[in-house]
Amino acid sequence: MREQIINYLNELYPHPKCELNYNKDYELLLSVMLSAQTTDKSVNAATSELYKKYDTLEKLDALSVLEISNYIKRIGFTQAKSKNFKFIVGKIKELGYVPNDREYLESLPGVGRKTASVVLSHLFNEPNFAVDTHVFRVSKRLGITTKKDDVLKTEIKLKKYFKKDDWNRVNSQLVLFGRYNCTSKKPSCELCKLKNICKEKKGWINSSFYCTVIVWVTDLFILVPS
Repeated sequence: MREQIINYLNELYPHPKCELNYNKDYELLLSVMLSAQTTDKSVNAATSELYKKYDTLEKLDALSVLEISNYIKRIGFTQAKSKNFKFIVGKIKELGYVPNDREYLESLPGVGRKTASVVLSHLFNEPNFAVDTHVFRVSKRLGITTKKDDVLKTEIKLKKYFKKDDWNRVNSQLVLFGRYNCTSKKPSCELCKLKNICKEKKGWINSSFYCTVIVWVTDLFILVPS
């Protein structure tokens, strides 16, 4: 079954890429933080002018929380995300770069395990498996995980199921597969070559609402600074 999944994902997305637009390491970190509970498309639209106009950490650091919020208000949870944005910019400015350090990254407000995993895999090619709502949903539908598994358990099982050398590629592919094919509502089941192993197709689990809620709880609440 694993080979069937990998072969189909390779067929659909042979060269998967992060859909967040960024040119600098800190832009990726900030954009992934902002992407919680919104779409990459919305984040790109909100940050395009921001990153272009304020193209250094020094320029971004000079912005007030209110000025930041005016740029990102379209993506929701504006107040918390604006405060997080301001704080992260200040901390990364002190270092001068985004470090290859999970503990440090997760110490930043709004940066949880998922965000850190995305940053580490894309910036440093560190093998990781970031579990967002798409990966969480798809892994259950494909029977890799169960409806009782939380986000961390899902990550652990995915890492055991796939070879370490494949983690980053398959992770990105599962995100895209969940975003465009195996969607929460009205998935393209009839066109899917994995429908024969799909647990939801067989009536095992209706995962759409469940997956959204679980990932929302584990990912969003870290946005609010202490």
